Amino acid sequence: MAATIAAVGGALPTTPALAVNAPHTTMVGADPVDWTPHALDGTVNRILQIGNRVYLAGTFTTVRNAGQSAQLAMPRLVALDATTGRIDTTFRPRVNGAVRALAAAPDGRSLYVGGAFTTVGGVAASRLARIDAATGARVAGFTPPALNNQVNDVRLVGGRLVVGGAFQTVGGVTRRGLTAVDATTGAADPSVDLRLAGPRVTSSGATAPVKVEALDVSPDGRKLVLAGNFSTVAGVARHQLAVADLTAAGATLSGWSTDRYQPPCARTMPAYLRGVDIAPDGSWFVVVTTGGPFPGTLCDTAARFEFGAPTGGKQPTWANYTGGDTLLSVAVTGAAVYVGGHQRWLDNPLGRNSAGAGAVSRPGIGAIHPTTGRALPWNPTKARGVGTAELYATDRGLWVGSDTETFAREYHARVAFLPLPQAVRGAPEPARPALIGAA
Repeated sequence: MAATIAAVGGALPTTPALAVNAPHTTMVGADPVDWTPHALDGTVNRILQIGNRVYLAGTFTTVRNAGQSAQLAMPRLVALDATTGRIDTTFRPRVNGAVRALAAAPDGRSLYVGGAFTTVGGVAASRLARIDAATGARVAGFTPPALNNQVNDVRLVGGRLVVGGAFQTVGGVTRRGLTAVDATTGAADPSVDLRLAGPRVTSSGATAPVKVEALDVSPDGRKLVLAGNFSTVAGVARHQLAVADLTAAGATLSGWSTDRYQPPCARTMPAYLRGVDIAPDGSWFVVVTTGGPFPGTLCDTAARFEFGAPTGGKQPTWANYTGGDTLLSVAVTGAAVYVGGHQRWLDNPLGRNSAGAGAVSRPGIGAIHPTTGRALPWNPTKARGVGTAELYATDRGLWVGSDTETFAREYHARVAFLPLPQAVRGAPEPARPALIGAA
């Protein structure tokens, strides 16, 4: 994918979306490298690489370098060398709350951060900010409107930053769960207003505010997929999952729809979608869920959907069942669909918190064949905990963020990196935007 594309009849943004996960032609290894640092508490929620820096974001407060005993108080957001893993102690953003979203800015020298924080560097920053990639200092001139609740995910599309979360107002204006801001100034962009409504209610009466749990944008910048707690989008029924068309003029609801996430799962969970990722070729995507083992539903599954013609009643191409355990994260690389959570098994449609016929053990992390939907033999194993919160593929391999300390029977506290084979790592990767690699 090129760094820029021309607008076609005004239908596209002037630049495409920046792909989150790099395409791979083969699978990563099952043995994590030994040089990654350790987060000593909390959870690593998000990982991002810009040039030769990797950023870890989450709820942790203390970290340390591999092979060293010194503990470093560097809460919630740290930078490290992508080759050696050494923590960069000059990067000091001072964020006062959890960080749940990261995106590279178009200049290659800064990044957007979103989460539950209200200050950055001791200055008010209501849950969304742009910071210098080298120092962590706030970037002057980016002043987004106040969001009244946390940000869960962000994507840069052309000159827009698309923002999803649990907020109900943006700058005092009603924008439930989804909004956009100008990527340079932070000013509210009213062209992304899909009017999410109707929080789901379980049979026990459990409910929660409208929110977007996760979102993704296709590499060409044309499609937005959002997952969360809603039952209508732009006044049309869309239960937990929706697709929107993006143009230079803004966002409009697509005719694409599925009713497979309308049935309830656990009585305590109004909404149960937890992650979504679009394939590198932009033609399909995978959704992962929690919810419990309920026959005939897509609770506790990874499910592949095709974009295809924008019509209703879409059914998954395949669904892989854990048999009763949560999946929280997904990364589609082309060679595999990596999934993470606190699952014990994959290939387990007959399991009821048990290993049914055909189930394969895949604790904490696993990989699914993108065409067949069956579990691949790859099985590094990891401690389960609450679950694997982040899977992030680069041209060198796969980063994993979680709340646990054991990976492939080794100590890797809350972060690990699984490299691609050396020969593959040395190959060019044309589908990544040039901006990501800018120094």
